[in-house]
Amino acid sequence: MPASSWPVLKRYDSNHLYSISLPVGGIGTGVIGVGGRGELRDWEIMNKPSKGYNTVENDKNKAPFFSIHVKEQGKDAITKGLMGPLHESEYLQYEVSNVILPGIPRFEKASFETAYPFGQVSLSDKELPVKVKLKTFNPLIPGDANSSGIPIAILSYEVENLNNTPIDVSICGNMCNFVGQDGSKYNIDWKGIPIPQGAKNNQNEYRESQYIRGIYMYSNDVKKDDAAWGTIALTTNAKDGVTYRTSSIKDNWLNEAILDFWDDFSTDGVLTEKEQVVDDMPMASLAVKQTIAPRSKQTYTFFVTWNFPNRLGWVEWEKPDHNKTIYGNYYSTLYTNAWDVAEKTIPQLPKLEEKTLKFVNSILESSIPDVAKESALFNLSVLRSQTTFRLTDGHFMGWEGTMDNTGSCYGSCTHVWNYEQATPFLFGELAMTMRDVELNCATNEIGGMAFRAKLPLNKAALEMNKQNPTRNAAADGQMGCVMKAYREWQLSGDDHFLKKNWPMIKKVLSFAWVEKGWDPNQDGVMESLQHNTMDVGFYGPNPEIGFWYLGALKAASKMASYMKDKEFEKKCNNLYIQGSKWIDNNLFNGEYYIQKITDPTDYTRFIKMDGTESIPPSQLGDCCYVDQLVGQYMASICGLGYLADKENITSSLKSIMKYNYKADFSSHFTNKRSYVAGNEAGLLIATWPNERLKQPFPYFGEVWTGLEYAAASLMIHEGMVDDAEKCIRSVRARFDGAKRNPFDEPECGYHYVRSMSSWAFIISYADFLFSAVDKSMRITSRPGTYFWSNGYAWGTCKVTDRQAELSVLHGNLNLSSFTIKDKGTVNLKNFNITEGESKSIIIN
Repeated sequence: MPASSWPVLKRYDSNHLYSISLPVGGIGTGVIGVGGRGELRDWEIMNKPSKGYNTVENDKNKAPFFSIHVKEQGKDAITKGLMGPLHESEYLQYEVSNVILPGIPRFEKASFETAYPFGQVSLSDKELPVKVKLKTFNPLIPGDANSSGIPIAILSYEVENLNNTPIDVSICGNMCNFVGQDGSKYNIDWKGIPIPQGAKNNQNEYRESQYIRGIYMYSNDVKKDDAAWGTIALTTNAKDGVTYRTSSIKDNWLNEAILDFWDDFSTDGVLTEKEQVVDDMPMASLAVKQTIAPRSKQTYTFFVTWNFPNRLGWVEWEKPDHNKTIYGNYYSTLYTNAWDVAEKTIPQLPKLEEKTLKFVNSILESSIPDVAKESALFNLSVLRSQTTFRLTDGHFMGWEGTMDNTGSCYGSCTHVWNYEQATPFLFGELAMTMRDVELNCATNEIGGMAFRAKLPLNKAALEMNKQNPTRNAAADGQMGCVMKAYREWQLSGDDHFLKKNWPMIKKVLSFAWVEKGWDPNQDGVMESLQHNTMDVGFYGPNPEIGFWYLGALKAASKMASYMKDKEFEKKCNNLYIQGSKWIDNNLFNGEYYIQKITDPTDYTRFIKMDGTESIPPSQLGDCCYVDQLVGQYMASICGLGYLADKENITSSLKSIMKYNYKADFSSHFTNKRSYVAGNEAGLLIATWPNERLKQPFPYFGEVWTGLEYAAASLMIHEGMVDDAEKCIRSVRARFDGAKRNPFDEPECGYHYVRSMSSWAFIISYADFLFSAVDKSMRITSRPGTYFWSNGYAWGTCKVTDRQAELSVLHGNLNLSSFTIKDKGTVNLKNFNITEGESKSIIIN
């Protein structure tokens, strides 16, 4: 433990480590950031984002770290921190440096390898007769949200003896008990230095049990309703050579606590326990000492576990008197404290690691470009970040992203979560809870859905304005939720889900037809004000909302057919046919789809575009919009077919590449945020090949990875593979480890949800389509091996001409028909595959 060999998808050399922070933690649990040089840099385990927080902000020498003590026969011992060298930007300047542990000697060389969620830091130094590899991960198993939601960071140090003689090596983890201190509670001293508040009379206790031994950290005085109240454990599964300290000496201005620890550990690699715990945040240390045979390796494994049960709501958005409302964490219902997490998890880790390896290896073995695998896998880290959480009843919730110390844009925002495909295709159970919130909690009696769900869930729809129905509803978010309900029904085959939610699905779609609604004249075209993901309202028919609407109509007609709701099916079909024809005839300009802007005071009249009448601000007009086909992107994933003319769709995609792709942003001006700079490349949100609107929508000059990925996925579906890969490579080149973190694609905040649209590449390259309703599966005819998943089961499919070898690596699969695209379909009888089995299918 861990396995001797881990897969590697991406390698980062010494020049591309500075920005790497691998989030290590479970879904909805918070994470610890493991840096590309081995440093522990972002401690975000206490129910809130805390970028850069290292437990004691006013003393960089108190940050958690691991160190190594090496003793060769006949030579002086050497002690160093298990971290790579400082970056040139981190060289110290007086007392203002933000460098973590500036006085700890480090290894001379470092590199980083990864295939998310696995990360490996390689360290070497000419002074030392050893090489060290830090191997870190947290279990990630699609279809098993509980096993993927464990509050644990596994840190294994594999030490290789380069000598022909034995050497004594001790590895030590060192961290303060910072329960109660989450990076936000500070006072300022006379020098302007923040003094941590909240951690009081914290206690460290050494424990041993059947599988582990280590330090259990808790607090006697932190308030039990504080979001930062909880427990932490630093443990190891080593049986021999374990020593520990539950405290250092009393710390003061002279930093004697870290000095006392360093002197103790540096002497012989063995720790000496103190008589009593001192300080409010006492420093604990846990070491394992072993003798490593010549030219051999020894692995030292440590675990950091935590349990902070007091999840608050959308804190900064709620009234002050609501800030103490505790909604809790689902994971805390499974574990009583941090020690319990370790005891329950560590015996299961070999199996959990094996299952995680199967998942990652099956992705890496897929016959798709490495850069597509990278974008799909690495953005799964969003699910593990503080962007997401689970309420105690299991409901999966999420911000749009996170800022340094707060969530960004609350409420599981429908129009942002519309794009991502990772949750439904990997964790169907979690996706189902999101649909439950949207349909049964956030929607009012006339079908208006709050695109941001309030907490508690029984007040989720409070923001809906009955006098002005569309004011607090998002047209794209609401129509997308109809399509997502269809997707979840198809992937799960859960008839109860559809029957239970069908009345609300109908209301949500029918809301478009209410008086002063989006399509009040019910002609299949949205004419009136449509609030959307650009944080503005579009006046008049436009492709972004238009295609979402067409997709919702088509999905609803299919659900209505299954429910034998013939009247509603007919209505949806008729509106779809009218709307699709109208969009092609009126919005397609010969190259791409545009907006027809209407007068906001008269929803039936189009503004003349000759300048004789004023144009509302923040519109699209005749721009080439990267997101014009987003509804078609979702329709292709859901198997709903073309929503408009195929040739027009292909032409629009080509226009997006022609007008929106920039190979160099050195001369690009944007009046808002800059996510691309210099000679980097990417897809602009909007361009005006003719004349730009005087006051276009605010974000037109930005670049968002989630939109780039959605467009690229649709390009793959339409055979524009070279263009798609050009876009994907451009995105991932920006997140190179030096300039930006490869595990964090921001938009309005870090770990932005929309970036998980990258999972669509796994689907689109494979031409994968699955229905548990009619028990059918489709796969591409391109020879190769492809990963498939439906949110409950997953495996691989190897395609050779008219034959497929279908394997199930998790769950079970029951099929009545199987299609190799463009080759044909075969009907199957009693075709069941259980976990670990493979079966061949031949298309005659």
